[in-house]
Amino acid sequence: MLYNYLLSLVRTFAPILAGWLITQALSLGVHLDSAVLVSLETSAFAGAYYLVFRWAELHISPRFGWLLGYAAPPQYQDPELRLPPLD
Repeated sequence: MLYNYLLSLVRTFAPILAGWLITQALSLGVHLDSAVLVSLETSAFAGAYYLVFRWAELHISPRFGWLLGYAAPPQYQDPELRLPPLD
């Protein structure tokens, strides 16, 4: 259960972090305009929103899932399960 929760958080924050790092790399030596700053703030807010309501969905009530678009948490296949090789 904890693995699935952490995996869902990683899958949410990885693109946000990657976008932020790419933005930083591209802006070295370049002044960040307000549009870039708004984009970064939007990404940070979206990540925080997801984190808060994903936590609430698991620890308070599954009804908080509706604030994430659907009232059912993601189901990930157990990483220990392996398909047999095709022969």
